[in-house]
Amino acid sequence: MISVDNIRVDFGGTNLFHDVSFIINKKDRIALVGKNGAGKTTLLRILSGGQSPTEGTISKQRNITVGYLPQVMNHNDGRTVFEEAELAFEHIHEMEIELQKMNNELSSREDYDSESYHQLIEDYTHLNEQYTMMGGSHYEAEIERALTGLGFRRSDFTRSTNEFSGGWRMRIELAKLLLQHPDVLLLDEPTNHLDIESIQWLEQFLARSSNAVVLVSHDRAFLNAVTNRTIEISCGRIYDYKLPYDKFMETRKERREQQIRAYENQQKEISDIKEFIERFRYKPTKAVQVQSRIKQLEKIVPIEIDEEDTSRLRLRFAPATRSGNYPVICEDVEKKFGNHTVFSKVNFTINRGEKVAFVGRNGEGKTTLVRCILNELDYGGKITLGHNVQTAYFAQHQAQLLDENLTVFQTIDNVATGDIRLRIRDILGAFMFGGEASDKQVKVLSGGERSRLAMIRLLLQQMNLLILDEPTNHLDMQSKDVLKEAIRDFDGTVIIVSHDRHFLDGLVTKVYEFGDGKVREHLGGIYDYLASKNAENINEALSIGKSNSKPAETASKPVASESRLSYEAEKQMQKQRRKLERLVEQSEQAVNELEAAISALESIMSTPEGSTESNFERYASLKKQLADAESEWESHMEELEMLEN
Repeated sequence: MISVDNIRVDFGGTNLFHDVSFIINKKDRIALVGKNGAGKTTLLRILSGGQSPTEGTISKQRNITVGYLPQVMNHNDGRTVFEEAELAFEHIHEMEIELQKMNNELSSREDYDSESYHQLIEDYTHLNEQYTMMGGSHYEAEIERALTGLGFRRSDFTRSTNEFSGGWRMRIELAKLLLQHPDVLLLDEPTNHLDIESIQWLEQFLARSSNAVVLVSHDRAFLNAVTNRTIEISCGRIYDYKLPYDKFMETRKERREQQIRAYENQQKEISDIKEFIERFRYKPTKAVQVQSRIKQLEKIVPIEIDEEDTSRLRLRFAPATRSGNYPVICEDVEKKFGNHTVFSKVNFTINRGEKVAFVGRNGEGKTTLVRCILNELDYGGKITLGHNVQTAYFAQHQAQLLDENLTVFQTIDNVATGDIRLRIRDILGAFMFGGEASDKQVKVLSGGERSRLAMIRLLLQQMNLLILDEPTNHLDMQSKDVLKEAIRDFDGTVIIVSHDRHFLDGLVTKVYEFGDGKVREHLGGIYDYLASKNAENINEALSIGKSNSKPAETASKPVASESRLSYEAEKQMQKQRRKLERLVEQSEQAVNELEAAISALESIMSTPEGSTESNFERYASLKKQLADAESEWESHMEELEMLEN
């Protein structure tokens, strides 16, 4: 459908990528990945026709339509939500006008036997069939399904678009784009402004669609659910894998290990050549060999290694001072804006050390309750913060409070204490501020960069109650892994407002669901919550408590109860699951390393000089180690399967 042939893109004399070639086929679901700044958004703009490459060509099949959703766009005012979404069907209205015109002409003419009259009937029939096939008779129902799927209520349809925030207006643009059914759909971070329900709806929509999709996203669960192919931009080149994202990550790890081995071998070869040149440079009898080595050195093409994976960098929070047993207690809390009740009769207790998630559709009051807990808003009822609670809060607007005249490094250096100051540049690198980027002034940073910097600054502060409102919106996957691991190891209490399922998975042990003016408590992790939601529709889930969930309005201070024991059992099970997953991963790595060693040794033993007794003894030892490692892997897998079942 679209062919990319040897394109190169330069910015200000710097090469972004080069020799990029690939083909987008029908029904391809492509995840476009790479570190921030690698050129993902630029490549999407080139595919959409909004930008031309410095060199190379983009070829499209005739009559192919391309739809593009950028991260940032200008919005038009003056229409209602429904009217704006209806613009996706402008072509339908044009067909209706043409059909009416042809119908009027047919009714006014009387030359029934003429060739032109028969041609008009044929044209009318063809256009009417096309109109029907394109949904001309039921497009309004399609608009309604798209808007409600993306989180709009029917009462919102008649509201003006300028009454909505930028995130909601982006949803309108996404609805318009999906309703146009382009042959190739280009989506740049489509989930940034969507909640869990809307993301699930979008996943299902894309799964049913026959269109090709190319998307950039930091939502790993979304990529795994949607994509079947991964294109990575790395070191100015692309690597095309016919694999979904998780499988790509496994293969990428293997490729990088191969690159490192090849790089190390090449560096040894270069070192040996240089040593020979230096050793015999001034010996006339070795002049020919020295010149030969110099030419050999000039011909060596340096092996490039993919960008360093910083996801294993460990960022630890300062140890939290001990707070009271119950850092947050809500009793009959309610919040109204005018006549509109956001939520009421909210009762729950968060225990010291718990990590909980606030989830629900946008506008249901998640951030509002957080601001009530922080005493930034007036509210009804009572919210009690426990003894010695020290709160740190991350919200998007905090990025605007940074000192614009400081550099990135100075901003973090001002709040870092103790040994962490020795690792500031490592931490900045993990959050995409490596190298020269750490010396940039805050005033030249983009909005997303400022948000990331505000996040780092917050995480280095002393606290025992951490509240994060959509912390992952501007983080790439490696940075999210660093943050997730740090939160998991944090010994304080954490409240996370997020729609990122992968980020929440294995991190939170309790989920508070906001909807219909109520807050309901679900014991267990985020996927336990989603499993309960999938069993029945959203309205039933909000109104009827399930066996593993209860309305938060019935919750009280923790007591020794059956549900409490269930919760403790769930915590232990998740801890055991994580341990077994680590053991499985370690066993798999051991098996892979042993298989690689055996394969290398077999290659050596296939040569006359390699057929030595010591090699045969080593071969037998490696085979025994491999059998033991495989047995250990099988044992851990069986334990993990039993636990999950």
